[in-house]
Amino acid sequence: MSSPAPIRILLVDDHAVVREGVRMLLEGQSDLELVGEAWDRAGTLAQLEGVPPDLVLLDLDLGGESGLELLREISRACPDARILVFTGVRDRDVHRDAMLRGAHGIVSKEKAASVLLTAIRKVCAGEAWIDRGMMGALLQEARQAPRRELDPETARIASLTPREREVIGLIAQGNGTKRLAAALGVSEKTVRNHLVSIYDKLGVSDRLELAIYAVRHGLAPQHR
Repeated sequence: MSSPAPIRILLVDDHAVVREGVRMLLEGQSDLELVGEAWDRAGTLAQLEGVPPDLVLLDLDLGGESGLELLREISRACPDARILVFTGVRDRDVHRDAMLRGAHGIVSKEKAASVLLTAIRKVCAGEAWIDRGMMGALLQEARQAPRRELDPETARIASLTPREREVIGLIAQGNGTKRLAAALGVSEKTVRNHLVSIYDKLGVSDRLELAIYAVRHGLAPQHR
């Protein structure tokens, strides 16, 4: 049986030393492949016109340009690509804005190399990579936002099974795959199968979207 194709990564960072470090890190990973590098908006969009990457590893501070502004352009140019922010910016508000603009995860440049590798793989597997504090802030914002009209969603929500509703509730509490499997008494593969079904029924693409959807549509547990 042939091995799966490696995850194709486009690195966007204006610091040559960072690009060199990430390049060396990825060279030792058989399942990851660096297919391009850029350090500004123009270079990034030019790279995206070629072979589309599976993941864009994006710095938020690109010298005189903003990675935040580039996020939506990347999503429009390459809608199937996952976007993982890799940044030295510590501002939680900036992190929140990045997630709301389409990022699928955020990793601090202060974290160990192993954390970055894990985040890349998790994000490409359909998960969101953010710390619990950021997840809490995003869900709180969703709770405070005006609820959208629920009528168009009634049929979708009604199609959920009781077990799928249980999975959604646990996701909204910030649980990962292992904790979900333990809480439900099933295998991690079964959890992933449930998630595939839920994503399809509700029209969401990852755990973060699902968690926010759950809050806005009353599917998340209410804490007193």
